[in-house]
Amino acid sequence: MKKHSIFTSESATAGHPDKLCDQISDAIVDRFLEQDPYSVIRAECAVASGVLFLASRFSSKATVDVAQVARKMISRVGYDREDFNSRTCSILTSIKELAPDASAVFDAEDLTEDEIEGLHVKQQGTFFGYACSQAASLMPLPIWLAHKLAMRIDTVRQQKTLPYLAPDGKTQVSVEYINRKPSRIHTISICTTLIQPERVRALLTLKGDIREAVIEPAFKDEVVRPDDKTRFFLNPEGVLMVGGPAVHSGLTGRKNASDLYGEYSRYSGSALSGKDPLRIDRVGNYAARYAAKNVVAAGLAEECEVQLSYSIGLSRPVSIQVETFETGTIPDTKLLALVKDVFDFRLAAIIKEFDLRNLPARSKGGFYRRLAVYGQVGRMDMELPWERTDKADVLKAG
Repeated sequence: MKKHSIFTSESATAGHPDKLCDQISDAIVDRFLEQDPYSVIRAECAVASGVLFLASRFSSKATVDVAQVARKMISRVGYDREDFNSRTCSILTSIKELAPDASAVFDAEDLTEDEIEGLHVKQQGTFFGYACSQAASLMPLPIWLAHKLAMRIDTVRQQKTLPYLAPDGKTQVSVEYINRKPSRIHTISICTTLIQPERVRALLTLKGDIREAVIEPAFKDEVVRPDDKTRFFLNPEGVLMVGGPAVHSGLTGRKNASDLYGEYSRYSGSALSGKDPLRIDRVGNYAARYAAKNVVAAGLAEECEVQLSYSIGLSRPVSIQVETFETGTIPDTKLLALVKDVFDFRLAAIIKEFDLRNLPARSKGGFYRRLAVYGQVGRMDMELPWERTDKADVLKAG
C-alpha cells in the first residue's frame, strides 16, 4: 500500500442473490450435521428469476429435505412477494448419496496423535488468514464497516424501522489511509431495493432515512467516522424496485472477498459455503485467521498474514508463511517458528480445536448458515472459535 491511498471493500445484505445461495447451501450443511456430525456434505445453489437449482452430494445417516430447507431460508430472508417467494418458486435438485466414508467417522476428542497424523486432506490449495489493528475485531476497516452497514440494513428492515426496504442490498466503504493507517472515511455507497416505493415520496426521504437509521448507528462506536468531506452515494440510480432473484442471478461462493477480508488481504479462490468441516478449503481459512489474529492480539505485529498451502494426501501443510509487512516487533522468521510451534494446522487438529462438526447442533438457528452473510471471519456478533485470542499469551511468552 502506498503512503497515501484509498481502499474500498463491499458487503451485501442477506437478500442479495449470491448471499441467499450461500445461506441455503450452509443451511443444508447445518441440517446434516445437526442430525449426524459425521456427515460428509457438499451443497451448491444457483438462483435466477423464479427458479432455484440445488446440487447436493452427501454421505450421512441424516435425512434432509434439501428443497424444504431452501424454501425455509427464502422465507427467512424475507422474499414473500409475487415475483419471488418460498411458496411458488420452482426448485430443481440434483441429489446423489455417496458411498460411506469410514475415514470421516471419528470423534475428534478421542483421536490419538497417530490418528490425527493419519487424516489426510482430500483437496489442495493455499489459504490465507489476516488480522490487523484497524478495528476492534482486528479486521481491515473497510470490510468491517461495509459488513456493519449491511447488517444494519437488514436489522431495520426486519424490525420494520424502514418497512419499505426489500431484502436485496449492497454496501461499500472507502477508507483513506496514511502510512497504512486509516485516516478518514472517504466514501460510503449504499444501494437498497424497495417493496413499497410509494411510501418513499422522494429519493431525498430515502436518503435521510438511510443516514438516520443505518449510517449513524453503524458508526456510533467507531473511532474513524464520516466527516464533512465524506462522499455519500445512497441509491445513486434512484428508487430501485424489488431486486433479488427476480432481477439478477445468484451463485454459491461468488462473494469470497466479502466473506473474508474485502480484498484488503489475499484470499483463496475456493468457496467456503456448502462444505462440511472435513474440507480443508473451508476450515484452512479459519485456522489461518486464528493464527494471524492471535499474533496481532499478542502485540507482536500491527498486521499479520498467515499463508497455509496443502496438498492432497498429506495431513500437514506443505508450506507455512508469515508476513507482518514490517510491523512486527520480532523478525518474521522468528515469528514463523513461534506460529509453527503454537498452532497445529493438520486437518484433524483444526476440527478438534474448533469442534467444528458439533457446532450446528449446539447453535440455535443454525451455525454455518449464520456465517454465510456478513463475513466468515471477524465476527463479533457470534462466538466463533477461530476468533478467540487464547493463544496470544503463549505467543507473547515465546
